[in-house]
Amino acid sequence: MQSYTIGQAASLLGVSPDTARRWADAGRVATHRDEGGRRLIDGRDLAALSIEVGQGGGGEDGTSYTSVRNAFPGIVTGVKLGDVAAQVEIQAGPHRLVSLLTREAVEELGLEVGMRATARVKSTNVHIDLV
Repeated sequence: MQSYTIGQAASLLGVSPDTARRWADAGRVATHRDEGGRRLIDGRDLAALSIEVGQGGGGEDGTSYTSVRNAFPGIVTGVKLGDVAAQVEIQAGPHRLVSLLTREAVEELGLEVGMRATARVKSTNVHIDLV
């Protein structure tokens, strides 16, 4: 059976290696050591944990785990649904953020005007124009 290092598991789960290590230390996923002393997670155990994380959206305390550093907590101020796509507006303090996503995602999240939500921004390209 395939086994994964803590770092590989973290990458597959979308969390930091420290988070994966904490989960292993807390008994959330079983580990064993290889000949070199590295901690490994069996593939079946990692698959079960990935389903749990995907369904629960993070930790048992409701914390969201993400590598995105730019988080804008705010309130949903607009939802426009199309046949396939949707547009969601969030006002986060002085910042107005607009996100284009699938209609299915909006419905799955139950997004409505007036709900609290956090916009997370991760981009490899940011363009700035002088005014």
